[in-house]
Formats: sequence, C-alpha cells, structure tokens
Amino acid sequence: MDNLARLKLRTNEPDEAILEDCLESAKAAIMARRYPFQEWPEELEDRYLDLQFRCALDLYNRIGAEGQLSHGENSISRTWESSWISESLLQEVTPLAGRVT
Repeated sequence: MDNLARLKLRTNEPDEAILEDCLESAKAAIMARRYPFQEWPEELEDRYLDLQFRCALDLYNRIGAEGQLSHGENSISRTWESSWISESLLQEVTPLAGRVT
C-alpha cells in the first residue's frame, strides 16, 4: 500500500489533493533535513517512506491549527513544537553532509 492509500485509510479525507500536499510537504521537510548542504535527489529513499507517511499525518492533523503553541479547553491542553512537523519525527532523519554521486 502506498502512502496516499495509507493516508486515505487513516483519515477518511475525500480530497486527495490535500493528502498529496501533506505528502509533498513531508517529503520536502525530510529532504531538507537529509540533504542540508546540497541538491536533493528526485526520490525519497525507501527507508524514509514510513516517516513521510507519519509526517504527512502529523501535518494533516494540524490543519486549522497550524503553528499552535498552546491551547487549553475543557481540561484538554495542546502545545506543539515550533515547526509544522514534530521535531521528534524529523530527528529520525540522518543528515548527509558529503556529496551524493
């Protein structure tokens, strides 16, 4: 099952464009972390496909409250990290500093 199908299953979102946008943003965030000092390759490495799904789901779940730093209501409290994707997810990416051939 590809990541788009997984997101559809998990979210029941009828608009595929929203899910595809979340996947592209997740890919860009992973690539920026993976290749901080060089051009990115076209494709995401297979080892990061599950992370892409989890980052996209993180982005999807924050729609409508992007960048929220704190929220409290009816004994529910939310505090999010400064990035749109949880730093704990992005810490799973190993940066490459050398040239990729």
